[in-house]
Amino acid sequence: MYDMTLTESYFPALEGPDPAPVTIGDALRASVAAAPERPALKELGFDGEIHRVWTYEALLQDVERLARALASRHEAKSRVAVYANNVPEWILLELACALADVTLVTINPAYQKRELKFVLEQSRAEAIYYVAGFRGNPMQEIADAVCDELPSIRYRILLSDHDALYAGESEGELRDPDPADPVQIQYTSGTTGFPKGAVLHHNGLVQNARAVMTRGKVTAGDVFVNNMPLFHTTGCAMMAVGGFTIGATMLLAPIFDPDMIIGVIAREKSKFVFGVPTMLVALNDAAERLGADMSSVRSIMSGGAMVAPELCKRSKDVMGAPVQILYGQTESSPVITQAWQEDSLEDLTQTIGQPLPNVEVSIRDPQTNDVTPVGVQGEICCRGYLVMIGYNDNPDATAAAIDKDGWLHTGDLGTMDARGYVKITGRVKEMIIRGGENLFPAEIENAMLEHSSVAEVAVVGVSDEKWGEQVACFMRSADGAEHAGAELKAFIRERLSPQKTPTYWVWVKEWPLTGSGKIQKFKLREAFEKGEFGNRLA
Repeated sequence: MYDMTLTESYFPALEGPDPAPVTIGDALRASVAAAPERPALKELGFDGEIHRVWTYEALLQDVERLARALASRHEAKSRVAVYANNVPEWILLELACALADVTLVTINPAYQKRELKFVLEQSRAEAIYYVAGFRGNPMQEIADAVCDELPSIRYRILLSDHDALYAGESEGELRDPDPADPVQIQYTSGTTGFPKGAVLHHNGLVQNARAVMTRGKVTAGDVFVNNMPLFHTTGCAMMAVGGFTIGATMLLAPIFDPDMIIGVIAREKSKFVFGVPTMLVALNDAAERLGADMSSVRSIMSGGAMVAPELCKRSKDVMGAPVQILYGQTESSPVITQAWQEDSLEDLTQTIGQPLPNVEVSIRDPQTNDVTPVGVQGEICCRGYLVMIGYNDNPDATAAAIDKDGWLHTGDLGTMDARGYVKITGRVKEMIIRGGENLFPAEIENAMLEHSSVAEVAVVGVSDEKWGEQVACFMRSADGAEHAGAELKAFIRERLSPQKTPTYWVWVKEWPLTGSGKIQKFKLREAFEKGEFGNRLA
């Protein structure tokens, strides 16, 4: 960890000057040169068995073939969309776009016609690369219906049709993009219901992924399972690009099946596990139920929500490694801060760690944009190589997110202590105003996670005629026990002041989630205000 003594909430970029800018192609070729025969990518079937395998040398050969085919069809800087689940061709297309100077638009395979049409139109994609279907979603049928209405879509190619996919490989030529050039457009998760396309560049994705893997102590030759959806930066950038940049071996899971993944981890001696907290709960359950040997695991990372202390302790007991929490967003390529394996349990569960190397982080007053004193709440901001180019065709949103000095404003509220450790205290737009008093959901959520029966929690403000808003606390049980509101009220009153005590307590079996696993609080609020939860009082 960095040894810091700060007086204001500003953490400078550490570890010297920025590394030399690189493209995804540069990073891949360096790993090929270092160990051409090392396994790079292994395809897992739904049963966990290994199907196709690529060494680093074979991976580069197939990627260059596909890049030439893309170059024969698409001009430099054109946009193409991928609408598929986790299949190796997704990875090949991602890397080939980087070598062909084509920007990849990633699309959630669960999207339906309206959502797909929005992304294809907004991104100005000229092609779609897709699969026939996944988990009952007739994706080819949906895509064809949408593309029939969009004359801008010049190509529709099934990833399983290799003749079509590689057509023109003898006619195209590899291109040499700049590290600052766009390489992907990823649409924000839509926790507020309005996705925007973050345009990301080569250098941001490569340097960020390398930094995360390095702090996570993932090294060349390590084996890991990638069970994160590829359409999100965690799956295709942090895990895939990061794994290839480090020189690790990635086992690509087609779906998140806890029993299957635990079996693969035990069999293949996986060194690294990643999952949002909900996934970690399921993986721990599977490992205990199956009696699996988890002794190979030495690194666990999680993000998307705070990790409950009980989950952190349980993961350490079951898998033998501490849980390092990550914090970031799509717009920051995506990770801003990360815990260290050596951190105390308190820091691992109550903070989001320290900034990554070569990244500046500050806490700023939302009204004045001034840096706050240490310990004083403000908006979490970051600056450096990791910041997106901007939102696609949305200059107003870009200007609102990135200020004139290059600071990306995350929209998250937080504090920084004298050591540079950051805590989340809420969202600027999620702040609850009850009777004129500002309340911050994350503070209440963190306190509720100390309850042994609470696995996950989401606090939202709901409309109230008298107070303007009241606090509603939604919880998922860790052990099946659903405690009464009076008991929960007493529990929270021991930790927080009275005005922060929720008025409504609601146990849920499952959450409305974004494709990347984040809880959609606006949907909880909408459902509550429609009376779908019975609006239970303490």
